[in-house]
Amino acid sequence: MRRAFSFLMLMLLLLATLPVAADTGSVVKVLPHFLDLQGRSALSPSLYDRDAYQAQLRKHPEQRSGVRFDVLWRARSATNTLAKLRVELRGAAKGNLPSEISLESQVRITGTGHWEKLLLDGEKYKTFGEITAWRATLWCGEQMLGEQKSFLW
Repeated sequence: MRRAFSFLMLMLLLLATLPVAADTGSVVKVLPHFLDLQGRSALSPSLYDRDAYQAQLRKHPEQRSGVRFDVLWRARSATNTLAKLRVELRGAAKGNLPSEISLESQVRITGTGHWEKLLLDGEKYKTFGEITAWRATLWCGEQMLGEQKSFLW
């Protein structure tokens, strides 16, 4: 009995010294979609048709009105906290440095995965020019929980 009590006390002391779990998260998938002049990324719900239409928009920039980033993210938190989802874009170089812009959205951490849409359209899209690289990050305060980036980032 004494041995079991000693073992139990030792286990409780060890558990008390473990750190409290911090916020965790990840950016699972990022899907950049060009938008046509009517704001559509596809003509039908079919994934095949969507990919074919995206190829057409890629070849014909005059048919585009913007780009939308669909981001799948997951995060867990001890509390129901707010986080920030950020998509940073780099464009073709104008002068010495490439153009850069950042799209942000406030999200609530609930423990499950969510899709968030971040949009660059209108005059901002026209002045930004062609996108060469992107990076999507999930932030809780000053801590980066997850990241996904394009090959050229």
